Formats: sequence, C-alpha cells, structure tokens
Amino acid sequence: MSALAIGLILIAVLILLVLLGLQIAIALFAAGFVGIWIIRDNFELAMRLLSVTAYNGIADYLFATIPLFVLMGLLVSISNVGRDTFEVAEALLRRLLGGLGVATVAANTVFAAVTGVSIASAAVFTKVAVPEMVRHGYKTSFAAGTVAGSSVLGMMIPPSLLLIIYGVLAEQSIGRMFVAGVVPGILLALGMVAVIMGLAFFKPSFVFTDVEKAKSRHAERSGPTLSGRDILVKLVPILALVALVLGGLYSGFFTPTEAGGIGAFGALLIALARRSLDRHRIWEVLKQTGSVSVGILILLIAAGFYSRMLSVAGIPVAIGDLVQESGLGPYGFLLLYCVIILLMGMILDSSSILLIMVPIAAPIAEALGFNLIHFGIVTVLTVEIGLLTPPFGISVFTVHSTLADKRVGVEQIFLGTLPFIGVMLACLVLIALFPALTLALI
Repeated sequence: MSALAIGLILIAVLILLVLLGLQIAIALFAAGFVGIWIIRDNFELAMRLLSVTAYNGIADYLFATIPLFVLMGLLVSISNVGRDTFEVAEALLRRLLGGLGVATVAANTVFAAVTGVSIASAAVFTKVAVPEMVRHGYKTSFAAGTVAGSSVLGMMIPPSLLLIIYGVLAEQSIGRMFVAGVVPGILLALGMVAVIMGLAFFKPSFVFTDVEKAKSRHAERSGPTLSGRDILVKLVPILALVALVLGGLYSGFFTPTEAGGIGAFGALLIALARRSLDRHRIWEVLKQTGSVSVGILILLIAAGFYSRMLSVAGIPVAIGDLVQESGLGPYGFLLLYCVIILLMGMILDSSSILLIMVPIAAPIAEALGFNLIHFGIVTVLTVEIGLLTPPFGISVFTVHSTLADKRVGVEQIFLGTLPFIGVMLACLVLIALFPALTLALI
C-alpha cells in the first residue's frame, strides 16, 4: 500500500475517532504516530518526531498570546461588561422597531472585541438580552436565535482564538490575521442589523409575539433611558480596552503577545475598579485560564504532529495535483473546500475542523495562488457557520442550556438562527470573491 493511501485511510480513521467521542488531541496524536510508523516502518523515528514536535511545537514567544487573551476575556466576562454594554445599546436604540435585537448585535460586537470566544458571548447575552427581549414582546425563539447568531462575531472580530489557531497552523502572522478580521466582522454585524430591521418591518410575525402591541410600544418610544454620565461610566472602560488592544495592533505599536498582555492588564484594572474580583474569583479565573490555554496548546502540538504525518504521506501535494488536473481551478477548489467544512460543521466543533482541514488545505490553497490570510478568513467564517447548523450547533446548544426554558426547544432556536445563517453565507460569498475586504487594512 502506498504512503498516500495510508495517509488517506488515517484521515478517515481520525474523523471516525472524533465522531465516536475520542478527544481530538488524542486522535491527532494517534493518527500522526501510526501514520509515520507505518509509512517509514520505523517506530524510533515516530517517537523522535513526536518528542521534537512536543518541544518545538509551542516553544515560541508568540504562543503567549493564547493565555493572555483567554485571561483578558475571562476578566471582562466577570466584570458585567456584557450587561452594561447591552443596557447602553438598548437605551440608544429604543426608538428603532426591532431595536432590542439590534442592541444585542451591537453589544455582542463590542463584547466580541475583547473576549474572542463565541461560547462566552452566547452564555452572557442569553442571561442578559433574552429575558429583556421577551419582556418587550419578542418571540423567545427569535430572541434566542439573535443571541446565538450574533455570538459567532466572537470568532471573527479580533482577538479571536480561531484566528490564532489558524495563524499557527498555516504559519501566518497573528497580528495580520487580527487586522484582516476587522472588516469582515463589521460586515457581518451590519448584515445582521439589516436583517433584524428588515424582519421587524416586513415580517414582524417572525419577530414579535404580538405585532400590534410591539408597534404601539415602538410608537410610544418606550424603553429605558440613561444619562450621558451613566453611558460614559458603562461604556468608556470597554471601548478604551478595545481601542487600546486593536489600536496598538493596527498601528504596529504592539506585537500580538504584547497586545494580549496589555489587554489582560487593562481587563484586570476594569475588574478591580468594578469590584468584581475577590480571592475566590481570582483563583477561578486563573484556573480557567490555565485549563483553556493548556487545552488549546496541546491541540496545537497534536496538529503539528499530524501535519508532519500528512507531509510524510505526501497528501497535500497529491491533492493539489488532483485539483489542478481536475480542472476545478482555484475557486472551484475553494467552493468544494467550503462545502466540506460546512458539512463537517454539522458534526464537529470548530477547533477540530481547523485542526483536521487546515494542514491539508493551506498548502494547496497557496499553490493555487490564494493569499493565506484571505484564505484563513474564509475558513474561519465557514467554520463559524457550523456553530449554528444542526445537529451540532454548539452556540445554539449553549443558548438552550443557559436559557433552561422547557417551553423553548432546540429546534425553535435553530429556526431563529436561519436569518443569521443567511447573512453569514452572503458575507462568505462576498469575502471569497473580493479578497480586498480582508486584505485592505493589512
């Protein structure tokens, strides 16, 4: 049996192991180790490559970005920043029909710029936004769908853990990946706002439980009001943190690692100023930071070892030759790649998809002439859609479990996310066809 055939069989075995519930890191290590051992017929070589990968895989200053940004996100999460951001957005947008939905997207956009984790956004705004939207006459399914749909902004608007993981796997600058995600993230947010306002105006029965009552409330301009001082107190700290981190990155004043350190320190100051920290909470934040960071770093080591097996088997070169000989062309390959990721998104989580697909697809994309920064944004956006698609839909299940309302089924939340999936697909097409949307700021 050829090395290529062995490699392809091991990819299929890897996916099967993940579907059966084996941890993705263990599955990657197993596939990589067995592949190198069989292909080279050398157990010692497989062991040596494993040890080298484990040592060199994360022995870089760059990898400090992961615990630092995780720490920043956790500190911001416990400081009630999400709640305050939503309250400001609600007060400012109360005059709009569908304003609470728009406020949820706006607050999630700001929150995403400091957490970088969609699940955190989904959990926070399920508690904050859904009860308020339901109280004002929104359908629970639409309110929950809005939270789930807008939570995916956390994976596109920098700093994003998925952008970091892709940058490491594809050997691209993390800072450039962050900058490239700004315009697509804003485009997604604006698209979601437009859809909410359009549905509220043209299809209000999809949004509101009682259309007439909702319209009368809108006519009365009902809703909370905040003084200018209250708005400043609630909003300035988080906007200053966003400006500091992203401004430093965009200007080149900070490296991504330095931006993570400055961001974590700024988040700590916000948490202390709001008296959100005590000894117990500090310990919990540090434990969660360590747990999340170690999990991600082990995944990256495993992915690096898996990539070595793919290279030894010659899979990227063989698939690249196959694509070129098939006459698909660059965009034919990109379409096929996105379809495969969308299908994988129905059964696997985001990190698993990146760890399996990027080592295979990135060399092929580069050979076909794609800029790997642009290709990365397309990849992450496609993976994001999987956060909302059944049967896996981790953001939907996060909202459902946090909501804990027996009257609202998972299928209702999936239905509520459909408009947002449409927005994401439209943005995916635009970004794929117009690379300048990702590369203009770099």
